[in-house]
Amino acid sequence: MTQENFQNSSNSVSQQGLTHLDHQGEAQMVDVSTKIPTVREAVAVGKVRMKQETFAAIQSGNAPKGDVLATARLAGIMAAKQTAALIPLCHPLPLQKIEVQITALSQLPGYSIQATVKTKAETGVEMEALTAVSVAALTLYDMAKALEKSIQIESIHLVSKSGGKSGDYLQSH
Repeated sequence: MTQENFQNSSNSVSQQGLTHLDHQGEAQMVDVSTKIPTVREAVAVGKVRMKQETFAAIQSGNAPKGDVLATARLAGIMAAKQTAALIPLCHPLPLQKIEVQITALSQLPGYSIQATVKTKAETGVEMEALTAVSVAALTLYDMAKALEKSIQIESIHLVSKSGGKSGDYLQSH
């Protein structure tokens, strides 16, 4: 694609609402200074699957590195607070609530991770919720990798969000 075609393509994309591109098609941080702070909440989920033996060791507290689930939960909370440092165009936000829940999957050996993040700010917290789930899952892997290298992290996605100009979102099934 030529530079001119890219610019024309970028301009039409930018006009369609991709606000992270400027008029020249370059990445930019969105100016939210004129937005009114509103209460915003986002929920994200993901799964971590593993062999039954690994799952049993985690459940019984016999993993080599210690309490896998507590460490993963704390890592998710800490990660949500660092999202702006990890994702280049995210705004630093004052987070009022970060909750990370890790529960055993009912049909497969493994865990479901859910993060709920809430703030009163000019922009949403979807990335913070997704980051919390991602880092909690990676930490779970790290804490259990001595038992199994084939642990799988999957299906990380946004379930819902509320607040803000774009309105509410609820994942359809």
